[in-house]
Amino acid sequence: MGGEREEEVVAATSPGTTGFSSWLRARSEPDWTAVVEHPFTDALLDGSMPDEYMSSYLVQDYQFVDDFLALLGAAVAKADRYSSRLALAGSITVVTSEENTYFQRAFDALGIPESDRVDPELDPATVVFRDLMRDTRDNGGYAEVLTVLTVAEWTYLEWAGRAPAKPDSFVHAEWIALHSNPGFQSWVAWLRSELDRVGEGLDERERARCLRLFQQATKCELDFFTAHWD
Repeated sequence: MGGEREEEVVAATSPGTTGFSSWLRARSEPDWTAVVEHPFTDALLDGSMPDEYMSSYLVQDYQFVDDFLALLGAAVAKADRYSSRLALAGSITVVTSEENTYFQRAFDALGIPESDRVDPELDPATVVFRDLMRDTRDNGGYAEVLTVLTVAEWTYLEWAGRAPAKPDSFVHAEWIALHSNPGFQSWVAWLRSELDRVGEGLDERERARCLRLFQQATKCELDFFTAHWD
């Protein structure tokens, strides 16, 4: 009996023949699908999102930019090879240029005051997700940092890729395009392949930590969308 139980534990913490990223995602249901197919993203994709909902969402999402950049910086510092550092460093440019420019144009179009752009009152869902990013940045290893980055980017690629057509509003259309263009698709594919590569060298305890982080980050994404829909 003891041998059988030990085999069950190993199976639960081992990706087997599947890639590590796919294994993590499969064990993060039903929250993963709930993020990708959330009513919030449905409304964003078909252009029916009320301006007040989109405004509150973008204001809160902008508060992640600094922590996300710090998480990318931690990944650069913790990476185990030069080519990985180059790939991660390249993504920093996108966040600080194209994405930041979109935020400022969207804020202007939606009439967001400067105080809400710089120092808004944070929603509880925002606080929890920022805390997770900061704790992973400060205390996690490379695999753990990659795990949180992969959830943040992969979920967005999945929901944005469901767009049947571009909405009329650039606030909606460009946000979708930022997360569904070929460059972003390649970036997410690299993150997944890198997590798969690093995951091969993890022991059971390390894989379990990554799984817990993947599930926590997915739940944070779900709670964030729900906060701006309810």
